[in-house]
Amino acid sequence: MSQNPTPLSWDGSAPASGRTETTREVDTGLAVPGLRVRATAVGGRSVAVTATAQEPPGVVLLRVRGGEPDGGAPLRVRIEWRLPCTGASAYWTPDTGPRWLPPSWLAPRTASLSKGAPVGSLVGGSTALCTFAVGEVVRPVAIGEGVVEESGEFSWWVEHEGPELSLRLDLTRRHFADTVRDCSSWWAGRLPEVTVPDAAFEPVFCTWYALHLAMDAAEVERLAALARPLGFRSLIVDDGWQTDESTRSYATTGDWRPAPTGFPDFAAHVAKVRSLGLNYLLWHALPFVGDRSTAAAELAGHTLSHLPQLGTSVADPRSATVRGHQVERLAAAVEQYGVDGLKIDFIDTFARPAITEGSPEADCATVAEGVHRLLAALDRRLRAARPGVLVEHRQDYVSPALRPFATMVRAADCPHSPAENRSRIADLRLTAGPLAVHADPLTWHPEEQPEQIAVLLLSALFATPQVSVDLGAQRPEQLAVLRFWLTVLRDHVDLLQRGGFRPHRPESGYPLIEARHGSALAFGRYAPVPVPVTGDWSLLLVANADPDPLVRLTFDRPPGRLAALVQDCRGATVSRSKPQPDAGELALRVPLGGLLTLRVLP
Repeated sequence: MSQNPTPLSWDGSAPASGRTETTREVDTGLAVPGLRVRATAVGGRSVAVTATAQEPPGVVLLRVRGGEPDGGAPLRVRIEWRLPCTGASAYWTPDTGPRWLPPSWLAPRTASLSKGAPVGSLVGGSTALCTFAVGEVVRPVAIGEGVVEESGEFSWWVEHEGPELSLRLDLTRRHFADTVRDCSSWWAGRLPEVTVPDAAFEPVFCTWYALHLAMDAAEVERLAALARPLGFRSLIVDDGWQTDESTRSYATTGDWRPAPTGFPDFAAHVAKVRSLGLNYLLWHALPFVGDRSTAAAELAGHTLSHLPQLGTSVADPRSATVRGHQVERLAAAVEQYGVDGLKIDFIDTFARPAITEGSPEADCATVAEGVHRLLAALDRRLRAARPGVLVEHRQDYVSPALRPFATMVRAADCPHSPAENRSRIADLRLTAGPLAVHADPLTWHPEEQPEQIAVLLLSALFATPQVSVDLGAQRPEQLAVLRFWLTVLRDHVDLLQRGGFRPHRPESGYPLIEARHGSALAFGRYAPVPVPVTGDWSLLLVANADPDPLVRLTFDRPPGRLAALVQDCRGATVSRSKPQPDAGELALRVPLGGLLTLRVLP
């Protein structure tokens, strides 16, 4: 399916197709004032709809089937719905864009295996007014969504090629994070089970911001030796290992062989890094066939388009020749050189360019299906060589259909930006399912203050941290911050990364984030807001990333006798006390970048 370039009509309905359209109104069975739903078979003469109530009450699953094609282009199916736009403050999508309420006349977005996910939520405060998810997670889905100026409603429509469409609507008015996570679980029930090794949740040192392309084996080994004692357990060697050039260009990508000068004995180099106790992951840009690579000649005629600004073409994954070449070259990293895994980059580029070329041997209808075949073949090859292989994907390729082919998914590039990293991590946590969510590598100026380094680390409090600075150039107080917070993150990995997760107030960039695991509770405080402590707990962590040191806790029930420990950004003890809440509130001073630990005493 290609995205229809026609913008949405002014009234929020889907653009006219110019084909036979058979439409019927849908009774969802939900008693929601103002909710209107209709289903359409585009290019079909009949349409059938079933609406099945789900748990919890307020969730409905709609299945639409179009029939009797009109003999033209392939049949398409569409569902449209709208609600009064009352009490709304933000619109959430997994792409971490602006949280504004978009106007309905904007062009639709397209979600497919290669980019995005077919899910969205209209939010008021932290409450979901309406959350939806589409069952199709490989082929492209067109999604229109926005405020209708004339009526004050919020309208949606979703459409894709094929005779059937399934849509999950959640109007339970629960916390939006719970509704999005339920959509993620719904997808999981339709996909193969995914097992993620513990190593995917351990701190990572990445070479990218620290070295960019100016790297060689000795420099990588130097940083690896410094990283391991600080608490890092994996090393990602990013762009630069495959070329002796140091300028940013993708013209040499596609061959995926070590640079002869910088890495003359790559297998020995990998073995040396692994002997330090680090997993070794190697960067590959999966779609790229660089203009100056030998692969350019081998894959001539099997590309989707050329990107002159990057000096590369985009390979056509619908081609068996392309898939065979890419699998062979990427698998060599594990089979020949002994690496523990791959950082697979730029999968979303398969969805970006318009198809101007294309392989004559394309054996599937859509690029997304070709990408699925490519990744499935690569996964089989990698796991045959190393069953516990580690594979990193990155935002914006977050489709649940990619989960079986990855172990972690990373926030998109946002260097030096803790607020953006925090928001991207939170959004990924809601849709990643069992995958480990990783921060974009944290980097900072050599003269950065320890407190601000802690703020960067706290942006990744609920993720696997990645760091990319010259560790040999750090002052002792900078290293102390890094060592302390990596220890906290590692010691509380189940609470911070595997527990229940709620980011609050998306329209404000998540000023407060909450996680819960068993009797442990944790908060990241990113603005001078009160911290609501609810339910039963015995351990409470509050990490303060706001310059205001007065942390105010509110309790929904008497917590009992407490012991409090306040530490600064380096882990030094600031105070110990046994505070008593007053009228359900407790205020303690926690410095910027510091940690408050509260325990309930027996």
